[in-house]
Amino acid sequence: MYRENHRGFRFDWITIVLFLLLVGFGWLNILSASHEGEITSYFDMSQLYGKHLVFIGLTFVLIVLILSLEAKFYERFASIIYIAAMLALVGLFIFGKDVNGARSWYGIGSMTIQPSEFAKSATALALAKYMSDLQTNMNSLKDQLRAVAIIMVPAILILLQNDAGSTLVYTSFFFVFYREGLQQVYLIIGLSTIVLAVLALKFGLIAVAIVAAIVLIIVYFFRRKKRNSIIQSIVLLLVCIAFSAGVKLFYKHVLQPHQQNRISLWLRLEKDPVLLEKMKKEEAYNLIQSEQAISSGGLFGKGFLQGTRTTGKFVPEQETDYIFSTVGEEWGFLGSTLVVILFMALIIRILYLAESQKSQFSRVYGYGVASVFFIHFTINTGMVMGLIPTVGIPLPFFSYGGSGLWGFTILLFIFIKLDSNKINEW
Repeated sequence: MYRENHRGFRFDWITIVLFLLLVGFGWLNILSASHEGEITSYFDMSQLYGKHLVFIGLTFVLIVLILSLEAKFYERFASIIYIAAMLALVGLFIFGKDVNGARSWYGIGSMTIQPSEFAKSATALALAKYMSDLQTNMNSLKDQLRAVAIIMVPAILILLQNDAGSTLVYTSFFFVFYREGLQQVYLIIGLSTIVLAVLALKFGLIAVAIVAAIVLIIVYFFRRKKRNSIIQSIVLLLVCIAFSAGVKLFYKHVLQPHQQNRISLWLRLEKDPVLLEKMKKEEAYNLIQSEQAISSGGLFGKGFLQGTRTTGKFVPEQETDYIFSTVGEEWGFLGSTLVVILFMALIIRILYLAESQKSQFSRVYGYGVASVFFIHFTINTGMVMGLIPTVGIPLPFFSYGGSGLWGFTILLFIFIKLDSNKINEW
């Protein structure tokens, strides 16, 4: 569904409507999660919902600015935008403000700005620029490493600021590599490392060795016609064991105690019931309260502004990382399902539009946008429901904060602008 404007551009209104629905529904849940007593004014700047409404108003100014620029601007200046974003991340080490143990914000009066939220769109642009270059061949190891470097620079800078949640988001860009012709073996290696890491932590090295040996034996006999060397299989087995040992060392000696506890609770590693209960009180309080809030919503929910756990502030950070618990309590299973459908519809629509692009730059950027939204949505909702370890990561268009809202808006509307220009491309 497109509508053509006077300059010959066609904006995809399905994507825009999905954006408006998510932002609007998100604000209603921020209102529920942050209001205290009677609501006298929706523009009460002493309340989070009042501040966020102002952020939403400024978002539309930002949208007009993004759409007013030429589509080619984003391709032409992608490298400069990326460098500026990286300098903003580096500047945090000197001028940054510590919030909850992470040095990820610039303090501007009573407001804070989080550069990592804007670095996502800058990285997506830089990656699209590089991968669409005629000199780039994604089957070349050298070009693959350069593309990985574009992703790893912001990821490492953000990790050094003690913001592991935002760092995880940058793994989403590897989906783009796969779409653009990266060999399937890389995807297999990636999934295998995740499985090995979980097995190593949960069951130990012996279990890893047995499972890896069985898999390699099966693969060896099924691929006998290709004359795979038995030595290759033995080497792979040793690599799997060595990697698993490294995972355990990393878990015990590199991760911070609270990170170890979160993983331990997720995988149920602690056997001592006394220590387990202590860990639950210290590390899993947010999760327990979130799960109780969601389960109390039932099928239809308790109703808008009627959630007892939400209004009672039982769930810490319920306006930000745990906003989905408010959705579950007040809107129930049906409301939560609607949110899931809206996000899935947005992601699928972006992928559909990305495939219809005439330029590789626009296609790669579109896949980058869809991947970022997918990772954010999956990790946040999975964390709130206890399916994955607790990670500080916002739910797009729902979690409170100007930086997050503007960062996701920039990410999406640059693609909407690129898509609108495809009728002018040959």
